[in-house]
Amino acid sequence: MSRGGEFMQDFLKKVFNLGLGVFSVTKEKVEEIVKELVKKGEVGQEEGKKLVNELLEKGEKSRKELEAQIEKIVKGIVERLDLATRKELNELKSEIEQLKEKLDK
Repeated sequence: MSRGGEFMQDFLKKVFNLGLGVFSVTKEKVEEIVKELVKKGEVGQEEGKKLVNELLEKGEKSRKELEAQIEKIVKGIVERLDLATRKELNELKSEIEQLKEKLDK
């Protein structure tokens, strides 16, 4: 992979991990806030559990949407930069091996 390709891959991994990190921090924060609400008596124990679950489901849905958007963006970047895909590289390797075998005969 070229240096530009490695840079792009590393950059996109960092962006993706940052997004996932935000979601995990949010989960911890949601649980903390709901525990505090239960402790203060502002919501009941069962209501608190339900609230946490609802918020976590929304967070998971948002995470999946973010993941899909990042994947779409990456595919667009790869196409615009006219980078070879792993599949294309593997096909070229196979063709080179076949040509080598023909030359060795």
